Amino acid sequence: MRTSSQREDQAVLGHIGINVPDLGIARDYYGELLPQVGFDLFVEDEDQFAYMPANGKPGTFLFFYPTSSSTPFSRHTTTGLQHLAFMVRQRSAVHDVHAWARQVGSEVIHEPRDFPEYPPPYYASFWLDPFGLMLEVVCHHDVD
Repeated sequence: MRTSSQREDQAVLGHIGINVPDLGIARDYYGELLPQVGFDLFVEDEDQFAYMPANGKPGTFLFFYPTSSSTPFSRHTTTGLQHLAFMVRQRSAVHDVHAWARQVGSEVIHEPRDFPEYPPPYYASFWLDPFGLMLEVVCHHDVD
């Protein structure tokens, strides 16, 4: 059996690289989204950009790269990433991000609501980014 001190020494996921068919569209889209869910710009280059958890918090960095593939992404048929979930501390943040996703024309999969099929509390909304990648914003708190 592991002790809590042993768990603290375990590795965490350092970063995720995401290929996108249009880096400019991704830069604009994620440049608006990621600060809303607690990320700051980390790298800004011509051929990539990246975000890191804000305020020096530990967590996974997100890197975006251009792909040469013209095959559209599908969370149902493409091997690899199924979706990204962003945790927020308040249910109102779920509503705020959901409203932003609607405003920019994203396809909403699930309106903000409780998901009793997941360990409670689980209050979330799901939508698709401009390339079909499913995104989620989730709050694991009962109150705002």
